Amino acid sequence: MASPTRSLQHTASGAPRAGGPGRLAGRTVSRVGFGAMQLERLRGDRKAAVALLRRSVELGIDHIDTAQFYGHGFVNDVIREAICPEDDVIVVSKVGADPEPDGPVPLRFAQRPEQLRASVEDNLAALGLEQIPLVNLRRPDSGPGLRAEGDQIVALDDQLAVMTALRDEGKIGAIGLSSVTADGVRRALPAGIACVQNAYSLLTRDDEDTLRLCLAEDIAWVPYFPLGSAFEGLPKVSEEPAVIAAARDLAATPAQVGLAWLLHHAPHLLLIPGTADPGHLKENVDAGALTLDEATLAALDAVPPCSGDIALG
Repeated sequence: MASPTRSLQHTASGAPRAGGPGRLAGRTVSRVGFGAMQLERLRGDRKAAVALLRRSVELGIDHIDTAQFYGHGFVNDVIREAICPEDDVIVVSKVGADPEPDGPVPLRFAQRPEQLRASVEDNLAALGLEQIPLVNLRRPDSGPGLRAEGDQIVALDDQLAVMTALRDEGKIGAIGLSSVTADGVRRALPAGIACVQNAYSLLTRDDEDTLRLCLAEDIAWVPYFPLGSAFEGLPKVSEEPAVIAAARDLAATPAQVGLAWLLHHAPHLLLIPGTADPGHLKENVDAGALTLDEATLAALDAVPPCSGDIALG
């Protein structure tokens, strides 16, 4: 049996925890995880996709974020092949949407309770699991992306009822929320919430109040688009002059500085940067060891964030 110190500072593979230890759904995990959405780019080279996941484990990543609608099932299928039980990796999935390959955005909402249950079942089958350790409910309340219409406008309480039932049945281990407001988090607290995933970066900090609420309630903050995105109104962190200057001084990349700022900004924050490139994967892991001194942090903290809610569709 590993010593308590080793179990906190190293993963089951013996690798140092990428970014150090954090907490997610009652488990100690590496603060740098892996967002699997971009694995779809390797659909034509399945061996490369499997190898990238194996490399993530070797580098000390033990937290993989996925969804059945990523690559219309391809991503979950690759995770099932690549990740072994002895890796002790926590696989986190997401429900609330289904694939829509021909739509203006490649997914559509699937918010109704029966759709959430069906999505959990699909994830279980695709991943080959009896229980998904953590499932995030993707809401349409904030951040970039679609907005719900018609019968896809569903009360959070109704959704939490089915998510809680799925947890009671043992099909999911914990409940998370995605794209939610601070009020939504407060309403969901009695159900027991393990993490919140919202769009958040150095330049997109509208949800600072939600982040602080999660800190107070011991809920992990797991931002998506941690470096910005191609969505209009979400600027790229790597193009910010203060970030470029810090990267030059630290002999790092701007992306690494943006990720390191997030880890320094909040102790309950976990990263899930995505990539399909082994070199970028290593850079993301190395960002977890990047130290930002007080002057650098002050310069980055002073960067004015953009504001405004972005929606497509």
